[in-house]
Amino acid sequence: MSCPLNLLLFRALNIRSVIPLVCASLLASCSVSQDQEVALGRQNAEEINAQLPIVTDPAIAGYIQDLGDAIAKTTSRADLDWHFYVVNTRQVNAFALPGGYVYVNRGLIESATKLDELTGTLGHEIGHVIQRHSVKQMQNAEKANAGLTVVCTLTSICQNGLAQAAVQVGGTALFARHSRLDELQADSEAVVNVTRAGYDPQGIPDLFQVLMRERQYQPTTVEGWFASHPLEETRIVRAKELIAQMKLDSSRSLTVDNPQFHAFKTRVSELPAPPPAKVQPDS
Repeated sequence: MSCPLNLLLFRALNIRSVIPLVCASLLASCSVSQDQEVALGRQNAEEINAQLPIVTDPAIAGYIQDLGDAIAKTTSRADLDWHFYVVNTRQVNAFALPGGYVYVNRGLIESATKLDELTGTLGHEIGHVIQRHSVKQMQNAEKANAGLTVVCTLTSICQNGLAQAAVQVGGTALFARHSRLDELQADSEAVVNVTRAGYDPQGIPDLFQVLMRERQYQPTTVEGWFASHPLEETRIVRAKELIAQMKLDSSRSLTVDNPQFHAFKTRVSELPAPPPAKVQPDS
């Protein structure tokens, strides 16, 4: 069954007590089409980009877009109009919106030691979009309050401090709070798609290990990643198993690293200091 997901309807509702009932009704009955998914992602991207410190440096923006496209265009959802952004925040994180909008924080880029770690991250977030995880969260929400949480997260209709703070720190609070199954599915997508695009999938577990080490000596910087991307040693083992199952052709040369990535990383490190996060009071 399909029905229109009318964001303007949400925004027109000023009575807070009505919103959970509307959310519950929509989530119970709607099947979100790809056009609706793209429209949802586009509207939220516009709102997020107006609030987050999106990097506009042409060299940085162009590099992340080209790199993301190189992976996304090999996937089953190559028909989407993909958009990739760098966010100027030291917090180590990345997140994706429905319809093909992917954000990578400056902190994650600076933490990556080689190109395949960054491509692994992009492949993972692309995997969430391919699997429509955010949309499925909306469709599968069983309680009005759960539905409200997800819809508020994805549409920013709930103008309170918590929702705004989630946006302002680059998706570290409510965005992409996926289940462990979602994370494993996104890892599996990442392994297949980065390999297909010509990048070494070993960067996926390698970055996980980098972040596990960083967690020991600068936990506040990576706490957003661990809050939104459940990660433990078993997931690293599983990623390595997925790579082994690929039975990669030893005669095929996959890119692990290159000078262009390090030039990009240097340019990112030379960006102005990130602006301080602003948390607005509840309305």
